[in-house]
Amino acid sequence: MAASDAIIQVSDLSGGWDEKLVLKDISLEVKRGKILVIVGKSGCGKSTMMSYLLGLNKPWKGKVIFDGQDIWESPEVLEKCRRRWGVTFQSGALLGNLTVLENVMLPIKEYTDVPHEEMELVAYSKLETVGLADFADSNPLEISGGMQKRAGLARAMALDPEILFFDEPSAGLDPVTSAQLDELIISINRSLGTTIVIVTHELASIFAISDRVVMLDPEKHGIIAEGTARGLRDTSDDPRVKAFFGREVVQAAEGRS
Repeated sequence: MAASDAIIQVSDLSGGWDEKLVLKDISLEVKRGKILVIVGKSGCGKSTMMSYLLGLNKPWKGKVIFDGQDIWESPEVLEKCRRRWGVTFQSGALLGNLTVLENVMLPIKEYTDVPHEEMELVAYSKLETVGLADFADSNPLEISGGMQKRAGLARAMALDPEILFFDEPSAGLDPVTSAQLDELIISINRSLGTTIVIVTHELASIFAISDRVVMLDPEKHGIIAEGTARGLRDTSDDPRVKAFFGREVVQAAEGRS
């Protein structure tokens, strides 16, 4: 693969929490402009992997290279990288003492010195992108859970990031709202060319939005499968992979019962 195809390269990464090994000798690439979904059962290291990709924790060994540069080269490099990323959280993580618009303005205030009026215009345009322009002056507690997640996405997009990271974006949402969020993520990826990395266990979302899937396993402390969602479902001989993606058949049957 040409270096220009990968915006993030992880090489020989190992790490964990306290003295417990979670990930061992992980190497993977995040392709520029694509949607990568990280999956696996509980305890496999999805959140740990995300923390390393985001530079929230330093791995025990190995490197995370963003756009050709080791993110841990220096504190200054890490800070510059973080300004080029957008992050969303399961709950939306909005501040209840601010309006929806003011929440979206927070990254702009922190990282730029543009006039207040320009901050408002940029934040409002992001709310328009996620379909929340009419709720700019609302308190986050006054809008639904799905709308809170979209507001969190608008805030993550405030600085026009090259990569958006999602942690369980569909958690707590009903199937219709979850599907609408999936469509929004796909729209952002296709219209803006934003690279997207998602941690999720929701099969419907995995099949709907992913270009590529990486599956982690807690016993191996690493990657046991990589490919398209349908390719892994239809061709893998690994019983762990078959069990994970086989839930689609079970859920479909339950839906008809």
